Amino acid sequence: MLILLIVMALAIFVLPNLWAKWVLKRHTRGRDDYPGTGAELAEHLLRRMGVEGVRVERTEHGDHYDPEARCVRLTPDHYDGRSLTAVTVAAHEVGHAIQHHEGYAPLLARSRLVQVAQKAEKLGAILMMAAPFLFVLTRLPGGLAMIIIMAVISFGTAALVHLVTLPVEFDASFNRALPLLKEYVPPADMAGARHVLTACAFTYVAASLASVMNLGRWLVILRR
Repeated sequence: MLILLIVMALAIFVLPNLWAKWVLKRHTRGRDDYPGTGAELAEHLLRRMGVEGVRVERTEHGDHYDPEARCVRLTPDHYDGRSLTAVTVAAHEVGHAIQHHEGYAPLLARSRLVQVAQKAEKLGAILMMAAPFLFVLTRLPGGLAMIIIMAVISFGTAALVHLVTLPVEFDASFNRALPLLKEYVPPADMAGARHVLTACAFTYVAASLASVMNLGRWLVILRR
C-alpha cells in the first residue's frame, strides 16, 4: 500500500510537469513564417483588445501576468522567440491581462487570496515548527490542538488559492488565448497550440492536487 501511494504521488506531482516541459520543448523550433516574436504578439494583442497601460517585459522568474504592476512578463525564450510555444504562452498571459481589464471576478478573487495565502502559509509554517515547543512549555493538549487547527487553516488558504486558480487559467487559455491565436497561427499549428495550453493547465491541476493532499495530510494529523 505504501509503495502504491508513493507511485500515485509521483504520478500526480511529477508526470504532469514532465509532460508539460516535453510539450513546450517540442514546439520551441523557430518559425520563419511567423510575423513576430512572443513579445511582439503580446503587444499587438493588447493594442487590438484595447487593454491600455499594460507593459510587456522580459523576466527570469517564469511567464506570468502581474495585476498589481499591470505587466505581462515573459521568459527570454518566449519574449524573443518566434515559435509556436512562444506565441501561445504570450497569448495566454495576454488572456490574463484581458481578464483584469474586463474585471473577471475569479482573477480578482485570486489576486486578493494570493496576498492572504502568502501570509497564512508563513504563519502556518511557524506554528507547525513551534507547536512541539509550545506543547512542552504549556503542557496543555488543547493548546497544541488549537495550534494545529490554525496551521491547517493557513494551509487550507493555500489550497483554496490553487483551486480558484484553475478556472482562471482555463479561461485565459481556452476562452481568450485560443480564439485569438486562430487569427495569427496557421491552421496546421492550432492542434499544437491547444497541446501547449493543455500542458500548461495540467501543471496547475497538479499543483492544486498537491495542495489539497497536503491539507488532507494535516487534517489526518489533527484527527489523530
